[in-house]
Amino acid sequence: MLQDDTFRAAVGHNFTIVVLSLLMQGPIAILFALLLNQKIRGRSVIRVLIFAPYVIAEVVVGTGWSLMLQDAGALNSLLEKVGLGALQNSWIADPAIAMWSLMIIITWKYIGFAVILMLAGMQSIPEELYEAAAIDGAGFWKSQWSITLPLLGPTIRIWAFLSIIGSLQLFDLVNIIWGQYIAATAGTSTMATYMYQNGHLAGSYGYGNAVAVMLFLISLVVALVYQRFVLRRDTEGALTGDSRKGRRR
Repeated sequence: MLQDDTFRAAVGHNFTIVVLSLLMQGPIAILFALLLNQKIRGRSVIRVLIFAPYVIAEVVVGTGWSLMLQDAGALNSLLEKVGLGALQNSWIADPAIAMWSLMIIITWKYIGFAVILMLAGMQSIPEELYEAAAIDGAGFWKSQWSITLPLLGPTIRIWAFLSIIGSLQLFDLVNIIWGQYIAATAGTSTMATYMYQNGHLAGSYGYGNAVAVMLFLISLVVALVYQRFVLRRDTEGALTGDSRKGRRR
């Protein structure tokens, strides 16, 4: 397994998805949450529209996007009709852009969960802090930078942890959109799809179990490292004084 270039490529794809998910979904979710945290018209409708993709089954999302992104799909047809035929591409087959297509789908699917978490964290911040900042002359963006983001830190770190683990275990969307054999050539295969193809479909169940163990170990190591260096301050802050003393002992 460790000598298989296809498996090593799948591991690389997983970690690429981890990084891109954090960089793409985090800022967008915070901006949407800031918008929805204000008293604007149609706020409830916007919340529903943003959160709706998250509750749609992966098989529906994968099938729908797969049909739209085919060479003869809706996206290329739309580009041709509006005079942008030069932008047509093989969105799910071209290795140069297939990963970006996957990231757009993942962001659209899971951004609602991130927004809800960020919004819940923002609504727990005392309003008095913003009033005091306004008295001191701080504008909207200065207040968000100095108050919202620091106090939203625990929420962001928890969301990032869930996003990392979910990215390492990604399977459904890739398997549905790219099928059993195209994902590797398109550069979107993951450890889970590799396990499914080389274990279950190939009838090599022992080998599939070995890949599953490796996937578990990688996820475990990442989780432990993240908890040790990122979540440590949050977990220690949640402990009482007696609990801290007990841990030191």
